[in-house]
Amino acid sequence: MSAEPTRTTESTAFRSGLDVIRGIEPRIADAIGAEIEDQRASLKLIASENYASPAVLLAMGNWLSDKYAEGTVGRRFYAGCRNVDTVEAVAAEHARELFGARHAYVQPHSGIDANLVAFWAVLAQRVESPALERAGVRQVNELTDEDWAALRRDLGDQRMLGMSLDAGGHLTHGFRPNISGKMFHQRSYGTDPETGLIDYDALRASAREFRPLIIIAGYSAYPRLVNFRLMREIADEVDATLMVDMAHFAGLVAGKVLTGDFDPVPHAQIVTTTTHKSLRGPRGGMVLCDDSLADQVDRGCPMVLGGPLPHVMAAKAVALAEARQPEFRAYAQRVVDNARALADGLTRRGARLVTGGTDNHLALIDVSGYGLTGRQAEEALLEAGIVTNRNAIPRDPNGAWYTSGIRVGTPALTTRGLTTAEMDEVAELIDTVLSRTSVGTTRSGKPSKAAYALEDGVAKQVAERSADLLAKHPLYPGIDLS
Repeated sequence: MSAEPTRTTESTAFRSGLDVIRGIEPRIADAIGAEIEDQRASLKLIASENYASPAVLLAMGNWLSDKYAEGTVGRRFYAGCRNVDTVEAVAAEHARELFGARHAYVQPHSGIDANLVAFWAVLAQRVESPALERAGVRQVNELTDEDWAALRRDLGDQRMLGMSLDAGGHLTHGFRPNISGKMFHQRSYGTDPETGLIDYDALRASAREFRPLIIIAGYSAYPRLVNFRLMREIADEVDATLMVDMAHFAGLVAGKVLTGDFDPVPHAQIVTTTTHKSLRGPRGGMVLCDDSLADQVDRGCPMVLGGPLPHVMAAKAVALAEARQPEFRAYAQRVVDNARALADGLTRRGARLVTGGTDNHLALIDVSGYGLTGRQAEEALLEAGIVTNRNAIPRDPNGAWYTSGIRVGTPALTTRGLTTAEMDEVAELIDTVLSRTSVGTTRSGKPSKAAYALEDGVAKQVAERSADLLAKHPLYPGIDLS
C-alpha cells in the first residue's frame, strides 16, 4: 500500500468524520467503528475482499456525491460538471495506462453494471447498428414499429457461451436466474472431470456447434490461469466477440503477474472488472475495450446506467494511481506467492483442493473430505474468527446453497503484510477447525446440511492463535478511533 500519512492526520480525519455522523445517527457511527474492529480481529480470507487505503476511503466521502453527471466527459446532460469531468478523465487515464487499454469507461457502479454495459455495447455494435443502417435511420427511436419489432427479435435471439457457475464462473456469465441468463440464449462450458481444468478442445467444439455472439472468459472461483490467446482464437473462429470478466484477478493483471497469453487486455475486444477485490480500490466497476466498441461503451449511461457516482470515480482514480506504483507490482506477486503457500500448507495437511492447487490468488477446498458441507465449514470457521465463503465445486452434489467447497483467497491478508511462512500457519488453523468439526443435527435428530458441531475449546484456541498472528500486522495502523 502507498505511503501512509502520519497517525495524527489519519486519526483526525476518520475520528472527526465519525463525530459528525454520531451527531445525527449514533447507531451508524457505532456500526462503522465496530466494522473496523471486526476486520482488525479477523483472518479475512474471502478472495473477493481487500482493504482500501485511507486515501481511497476518504475520496468517497465528499461533496462530489452531490452532483448529477449523466453523459460522458464534455458531453453531460447536466450543467456544472467541470470538476466531475476532471475526475472521470483522470480515472480513465490511469486505467488506460495501467492496463494498456485503448479505451476505459469508469462509470459502472458495480461488476454486474460493467457486464451489462459490455453486453449491450456488443449487441449495439453487432445487431442494433446494422438494423439502423438497413432502416436508413440513426437512432432506435426513429425506427418504424415493424423495424423495431424485427430488431427486438434479433436482439432476443443472441447466444452467449460462458463458464458454468459450479466450474468457477460467475452469476453474470449466463446463470439462468441472473439477468445475463435471461438476456441471451445461453450455454455453459465447464472443466475436465479428472483435472478440473478448462478443456479448450471441448470449448472449441461447443463454440463451433452453438455459434455464440459472445464468449465470456474469466472466473470467480477457478484457481488456475486462463489462456486468453486461445480463447480469442476460438472466438474468432466462430465470429464471436471475446469478453473477459477479470473482476477477481484484475490486481494480478495490473501488477504484471499475469502477462502474455494470461493477460486478457491484449486479446479480448472488451474487458470488464470491479475496482475492489485484488485491485484494492472502492466498490465499483469499469469497462476496457478496443476502439471498435468505445462509442457503444460510452453510451453506458443512459443505455444501462443511471447517474454516475462522481465520488466513487474519484476513489477509483486514487486506487488506480496507487496501482501504477512499483510497490503494487510487488504486492501482486506476494498475493500469488501467499496463495500457493496457503494451498501447499492445506494439501500437506490432507485437504483436497480443486485442481490440486492454485496459480492465482485463490484456492478452492473440497470440504467433503472433512465430511462437511460448505455451509457447515463456513460457519465453523467464522466461529473461530476465520472469514471465508462457501462455494460450489465442479458437479457439486450439494448445489449452490449448501455447496461442497470453501473458497479462500490471499489479497486481504497480503495487504496486511502476512508472509508465505505465516500462510502455512493459516493453513494449520483452517485444518484444525475443519478436522474438529462434525455434522450437526436437526431438532428431530436427523443430520443437517447446515448445522455443525465444533469441539469445545477449538474456536477459542484458534481465535487466540489468530490474534497473535494478526498482532504482528496491524490493520490501518495510522487510524486510532479511541
